[in-house]
Amino acid sequence: MATLTKKRKAALEKIEKDKLYTLKEAASLVKELSTTNFDASVDLSVRLGVDPRKANQMVRGTVSLPHGIGKEVRVLALVTPDKEAEAKEAGADFVGLDEYVEKIKNGWTDVDVIVTMPSVMGKVGALGRVLGPRGLMPNPKSGTVTMDVAKAVSEVKAGKIDFKVDKYGIIHTSIGRASFDAAKIRENALEMIQTIVKLKPAAAKGIYIKSICVSGTMTPGIHVDTKRFTEE
Repeated sequence: MATLTKKRKAALEKIEKDKLYTLKEAASLVKELSTTNFDASVDLSVRLGVDPRKANQMVRGTVSLPHGIGKEVRVLALVTPDKEAEAKEAGADFVGLDEYVEKIKNGWTDVDVIVTMPSVMGKVGALGRVLGPRGLMPNPKSGTVTMDVAKAVSEVKAGKIDFKVDKYGIIHTSIGRASFDAAKIRENALEMIQTIVKLKPAAAKGIYIKSICVSGTMTPGIHVDTKRFTEE
């Protein structure tokens, strides 16, 4: 059995047992609990009342967080030569096509998001075995397969993220950094939750939002009241 560290014990003591917090309270508390010597990530986990094994209950989408996630997102634009300048001007970190396709085939995946065009998906699709397991495969539903490459790159750089429910019915994503003020953490979390609510599948029955939890990289989870998360 793992032994609790002094920091872990101190953090647990600050969380009231069985209490469900509002988002405002959770945002302030997660900052207080984050005592790492680096700028820890603040994460949001939302457990849904869906069966992800059924196609008509899959929950997937994109959201542009008001304050971004506080992390420099590395973007690769796999585009034809006529779109390279557009992608570079929009802020893409890596731009090209054939040379990067070869690099990826050889195992290179040092990026966070890949944006591409419908006309080159034949080449990109062949990279599925490498990109798929890493969550890097471009997808029209997430806006990363598009002719408007500049817009896609700009949105990703500004804080647009792609999310998807996992096989356990949970959406887990970063919503900021411990260095953010509590108001920014709350606003990002609220935007994320409200987007998930809008995506409720028609086939989902019963309680949709089953639980909400906010946590830092090395903090205990703070459980949020699913019926009061919009309250101040």
